[in-house]
Amino acid sequence: MIPERVKPLIAATEVLAERFAGAGYSLYLVGGSVRDAVIGSSYGAEASPGGLPDIDLATDARPESIESLLSGWADAVWSQGKRFGTIGASHAGRRYEITTYRAEAYSPDSRKPEVVFGDSIEVDLSRRDFTVNAMALHLPGLELVDPWGGLDDLAGHRLRTPLGARVSFSDDPLRMLRAARFIAKLDLEPDPEVPEAAAEMSDRLAIVSPERIRDELDKLLTLNRPSPGLWFLARTGLADTFLPELPALALEQDPIQRHKDVLAHTIAVVDKTSPDRLLRLAALLHDIGKPRTRAFGPGGVSFHHHDVVGARMARERMRALHYPNEDIEVVSSLVELHLRFHTYRLGWTDRAVRRYVRDAGTLLARLNELTRCDCTTRNPAKARSLARRMDELEARIAELRAAEELDAIRPDLDGNQVMEHLGIPPGREVGEALEHLLELRLDEGPLGEAEAYRRLDQWWEQRAAAG
Repeated sequence: MIPERVKPLIAATEVLAERFAGAGYSLYLVGGSVRDAVIGSSYGAEASPGGLPDIDLATDARPESIESLLSGWADAVWSQGKRFGTIGASHAGRRYEITTYRAEAYSPDSRKPEVVFGDSIEVDLSRRDFTVNAMALHLPGLELVDPWGGLDDLAGHRLRTPLGARVSFSDDPLRMLRAARFIAKLDLEPDPEVPEAAAEMSDRLAIVSPERIRDELDKLLTLNRPSPGLWFLARTGLADTFLPELPALALEQDPIQRHKDVLAHTIAVVDKTSPDRLLRLAALLHDIGKPRTRAFGPGGVSFHHHDVVGARMARERMRALHYPNEDIEVVSSLVELHLRFHTYRLGWTDRAVRRYVRDAGTLLARLNELTRCDCTTRNPAKARSLARRMDELEARIAELRAAEELDAIRPDLDGNQVMEHLGIPPGREVGEALEHLLELRLDEGPLGEAEAYRRLDQWWEQRAAAG
């Protein structure tokens, strides 16, 4: 009897399987869809824009034949990967990638694989990253092909490569980062050869594009529990090649001026936050300024201004990984603001609360969550105190929001009103006037239009008198 979880895959590939079989070709389901069907989980499979998981297939048909067989069935076909044997297609809202069997290897200094097409599914599977991903389901008969023991490794929670790890990582060095992801994603223990090869070959990541590394890091960070993968990156030295700020957090512990392990703290914070990609990136980078700002004094160790330094470092690192500017702005802002809350123990006026909300802007919810998760103390009283203060702040924000439309803090007058009232044209003076009115709004709350005009006149007169 066919398991229920496999039936959608059969339905999605039935017509294709008939077309390929009718033309004398074999067709196999490969990759994550097979693994997830075996273990009965979707594990966050990548999805098409329509929300359906993508389907990867392998065949002995050559790319030109694949294109011909897709004609009349696919809603769209794309051939950007044709030289590597891959033809993409979409049908009924789902994306398909169909790849000719291949045996490929990277030359030592190239980012592109040297593709050799093959005629054997077993050889094709031998070139895949890990045994748990080197299984195939023949279509339409659903015979499982598992020449490298992927089923046993899934059952035993082992991460191995079909061929030697050094061979696999030489074929595609990005697989070393994928190892970190699958360790965290599937709760796998790496075979000893995997971390050994990764540590030995970490410099091979230099031939991988920043975009591919960035995308793999994002996939790791958005798993439910990224920490096992992050520890793998740190301990093998892989992080040194693309994110050296992470292992740098393993600060030497001074026997007298003691402080918590910043690397362990950071990884714990990442696990505690919601699997929001940018929030997780901010959690990963929030303390990277500490090694550069650590100082020892009479009061113990300190990291003054590590938030500001860390924000600058986060921008630099994210640019190096080719993150979009919008992502860089969000993450660096969260890093720069993540300590702001801690002055709340001194007591905040309504003005300070308004400024906190204004500075956080649309990042307020993420900032508050990062602040809460940044508490990894084992002292229950300290943890309760921080949570209580954050509860109090959020309650005050809610009260001010209800009374003052806090989410839209702006001057009580706009630029047109300022120009008309003062009889001035657009220019620097208008901006200065609006900035003054905004400061009043932050300090005192809503002034009302009449009072705002009065204060504007006062400011204008004082400005004129000052010369």
